[in-house]
Amino acid sequence: MFLAERNHNIQEGNSTQIMATRLPSTFRKLVAKQLSNKFREAVEQVTVPMLTPGPKDVIIRNRFVGINASDINQTAGKYDPTARPPFDVGFEGVGEVVSAGDKVAHMLGKPVAYIQFGAFAEYTQLPAKFALPLPACKAEFVPLLVSGLTAAISLEKVGEMKSGETVLVTAAAGGTGQFAVQLAKNAGCHVIGTCSSEEKVEFLKSIGCDRAINYTKENLFKTLQTEYKNGIDVIYESVGGDTFDACVKNLALKGRLIVIGFITGYQTATGFQPQTGLVTLPPRLLQKSSSIRGFFLNHYMADWADYLMGLSTLLSQKKITSITDNGEASDKGPFKGIDSIVDGVEYLYSRKNKGKIIVEFPTEPTAKL
Repeated sequence: MFLAERNHNIQEGNSTQIMATRLPSTFRKLVAKQLSNKFREAVEQVTVPMLTPGPKDVIIRNRFVGINASDINQTAGKYDPTARPPFDVGFEGVGEVVSAGDKVAHMLGKPVAYIQFGAFAEYTQLPAKFALPLPACKAEFVPLLVSGLTAAISLEKVGEMKSGETVLVTAAAGGTGQFAVQLAKNAGCHVIGTCSSEEKVEFLKSIGCDRAINYTKENLFKTLQTEYKNGIDVIYESVGGDTFDACVKNLALKGRLIVIGFITGYQTATGFQPQTGLVTLPPRLLQKSSSIRGFFLNHYMADWADYLMGLSTLLSQKKITSITDNGEASDKGPFKGIDSIVDGVEYLYSRKNKGKIIVEFPTEPTAKL
């Protein structure tokens, strides 16, 4: 049931523009009802009253939300040990501004992207300064957020990637791996990618990977030792465990390994799973003047807008592609609406996706005065 049309006063210079949208009286969202790394058990869907923006806030009607491996870290309380249920879940979305505070100018009706807890909802409220403008409300912009920004910022600022270097991307066919491959190739690097199937090998080749390693058929450590005797200059690592060990052992002189995650540890019941081989790590790094560097996107918030604009430009110029996977090939896809989010998370952990998993939300009517 819809509320009466609401008027919004948007200040434009010395004039006031009156605009209105029809919003429902309630909306649905997912919240973590208990701490668990089993997403389906952790969350529940609730219906809550419609949001009211503060003077500098906007309300976004979500059109597309992104699924991330770390969604289960949030519901397990691994990012914030003080978190107590219920709390909102989901990290990123693309949608349209449908309501705005009276100190927000020129945003009503505009397509925007955002990164904020609570994205797994039909509507999201956030400060207007964190709503990143987009040229259009399209699914292809979702992968540019957590996944694209992580690849772009970390490779440049943390990995210090340079033209002519050899770059290895683990889980290269996933949401963020696809961008690491393309950005490294665009930078003039030789790019290696790991994946779990021959279908993904072909996918990686199609986006510019020079050497795709199917780790279900090839031993990563032995392949790197045989084919890359001088080692790897930059490694973009998100898997952990034995993959992490193989990467460390194959770093080049002054090589840099960027840890953006370690998905093999995310589904453990308590804490993050420790990496193996840590006892031998200091001498391995010392012998090659190599380094391991962590990257967490929230520590680089000041760079988000500039890098998102850069990625959007590359996308419009067709210098990169943004591959989305809506689960159409899965047993429960395509993923549409809030009811599909749990299926999307489980699909990610099945390791069958190619590109970024997204969930599309249906459009709803709006009215303007």
